[in-house]
Amino acid sequence: MRKIIVNKKFDNKKVLYCIEENFPNLSYNMLNKALRKKDIRINDVKISDNVTVHENDEIKIYIADTYLFGTDFKPDIIYEDKNILVVNKKKGIEVTGENSLEDLLKVNFPDIFPCHRLDRNTEGLVVFAKSKEALDIILEKFKNHEISKYYKCKVYGILEKNHDILKAYLFKDTKKSMVYISDKKKTGYREIMTEYTVLDKNIEKNYSILEVILHTRKDTSNTCSFSPYWSSYNW
Repeated sequence: MRKIIVNKKFDNKKVLYCIEENFPNLSYNMLNKALRKKDIRINDVKISDNVTVHENDEIKIYIADTYLFGTDFKPDIIYEDKNILVVNKKKGIEVTGENSLEDLLKVNFPDIFPCHRLDRNTEGLVVFAKSKEALDIILEKFKNHEISKYYKCKVYGILEKNHDILKAYLFKDTKKSMVYISDKKKTGYREIMTEYTVLDKNIEKNYSILEVILHTRKDTSNTCSFSPYWSSYNW
């Protein structure tokens, strides 16, 4: 059984839409079958219709993890020793929280701790510590910039320069779960710097492949600091 607590994003949306967004590997046929069999509950009430859900509703899904996360789901472990675990996180799954990568890994690694996060729709390497001591050491290394993070991205457009460092200003609105970026400093905004190198470009289709380094400033976390003039997504 997996559980979803409905957040503001899915308020007043259909339950099947909410489940599909949280479990992108789940087939629509399997989802409808679970609905017909009343294997989906909202606030502990069995349902058989695609009803509307509201913020803070609790959805329970009685579907095997192999269907929820894909029949071929296996943690893609890139490196492991007695202290850390490095896993390639796929798109469509959170690092922490309900139904997350951490959740799945804890089946075989009950004492692991994520050392950083990637956005749900970002694929890439995530470091997990196997002990509190290892976690503290890794977090200190991230803080001191002894560990470097690189992103490979596909962006619309052909850049004038093959390499540049861009400066902008970022504001996190935690109440609205929104991030705002400005090219001018404003009250409450923090400086961010983004370094990019063009790896490839396709003039005919108007896109570029970039290697990106986020030179984050204090309290900017791992927020991606692309220039507001780019429309970008992960490659």
